[in-house]
Amino acid sequence: MGHAVTDRVVVIGAGVIGLTTAVCLAEGGVDVQVVSERKPGESTSAAAGAMWDPYLVRPAALVDRWSRATLSALTELSADPDSGIRLVEGTQESRTPCEPPGWTPLVDARMCTPDELRPGFVTGWRYRAPVVDMPRYLSHLARRLTAAGGTFRHHRYDTLDEAVREPARVVVNCAGAGARSLVPDPSVEPVRGQLVVVENPGVQEFFCDDTPGAGPLTYVYPHADTVVLGGTAEPGRWDTEPDGDAARLIVRRCSRVDPRLADARVLECRVGLRPTRPEIRFAEELREDTVVLHSYGHGGGGLTLSWGCGSETAQKARLALGLTP
Repeated sequence: MGHAVTDRVVVIGAGVIGLTTAVCLAEGGVDVQVVSERKPGESTSAAAGAMWDPYLVRPAALVDRWSRATLSALTELSADPDSGIRLVEGTQESRTPCEPPGWTPLVDARMCTPDELRPGFVTGWRYRAPVVDMPRYLSHLARRLTAAGGTFRHHRYDTLDEAVREPARVVVNCAGAGARSLVPDPSVEPVRGQLVVVENPGVQEFFCDDTPGAGPLTYVYPHADTVVLGGTAEPGRWDTEPDGDAARLIVRRCSRVDPRLADARVLECRVGLRPTRPEIRFAEELREDTVVLHSYGHGGGGLTLSWGCGSETAQKARLALGLTP
């Protein structure tokens, strides 16, 4: 037997995918509520580096389309100082010879000259791209959602069927790593990531070690007053307590890239669980009288794919509500 439904859309998850999807819906005039156990500032997205960088996510066709749309949106948003987004120049470099990734023409990347490479690196590419202070950016999205009439509700769904019983015609599943138990979907695996935030000793350019098959992640993302240093990638580890030894190793690796970082004051460590999956699940199903739109498994690419993914999810939701896309 069915249940009473309204034209409300419920979005599960307050990370960057859920929030962006909800903003797209609310600013299009749809009644939307974000339901999440954690506030946006406590989500995995808040612990992201983060910069626009299409990597390690499939399927390629979606990643290409969504990352292009998101690059355009983030670049436009960088004009707003309250967004937490800045366009920053920098390099990705490799310790072994390799070709630059296929997306580099989108940011007009050029190959580094030998004198631009850090010691130990043999090739690299220089470009300008959005670097994002994630806690500030998530607050920006939350303000936009509220201003457009969207609402937040603090709640944890134990099962997707519980969410389907809400009086909403459409439920959007942006549960991230939580989709493993919510759906349930055993193909979702958390990859624990940790980063260190330090006072900025004058770093102006980003850096990322892009050596194929390299072990630990090494990246330096500068903001106005702080620098985000990373990172770690530990598959299957669910705990989110900062690891002091890992933090010290992160600072040591990044200090080899830029010695000014060695004595920078540590402000905080952040830990998040990247929601990895063999490929993103972007699918639709009907449960009882409710359309469920799945949008999870973005791994470490949530920010990079967020506006392309969010706008297409919003279009699907509008069609399910009988509205024009």
